[in-house]
Amino acid sequence: MELHQGEALTLLAESSSTFDAVYSVFGAAYFTNPDLMLPAVLERLPSGGVFAMSQYPAIEGCYGCQASFIPRGPDEDPMVVKRWDYPPETWTAMLTSYGFEDVTATVLPAPAHRKRRIGTLLVTGKRHLTA
Repeated sequence: MELHQGEALTLLAESSSTFDAVYSVFGAAYFTNPDLMLPAVLERLPSGGVFAMSQYPAIEGCYGCQASFIPRGPDEDPMVVKRWDYPPETWTAMLTSYGFEDVTATVLPAPAHRKRRIGTLLVTGKRHLTA
């Protein structure tokens, strides 16, 4: 396994490599415009390559680009970051529209034994298998 850290769109645009799997855990896929991110990921996947992303599920009615405030030091204003929230069926439609196949999007419930009750949205798709 090879891990990459950096600005995702820059890495994908500057790389000539392909990746058997691209997995974003509450990362680039959450904080990058999917109209830019999805085609960039698909371009770097070989035939049969897998894209998977996880993030918090969207709050009903709060879809599209949303703002998050990230706390910093006690004397600093919070950092503002954008995130993209959609229900599972919208993620499925978006990935399919960009050419991903075998797309799934589901909300996994939070473990019953934990205090937090928010589940995890898990989205996966594959690049078309070529003959």
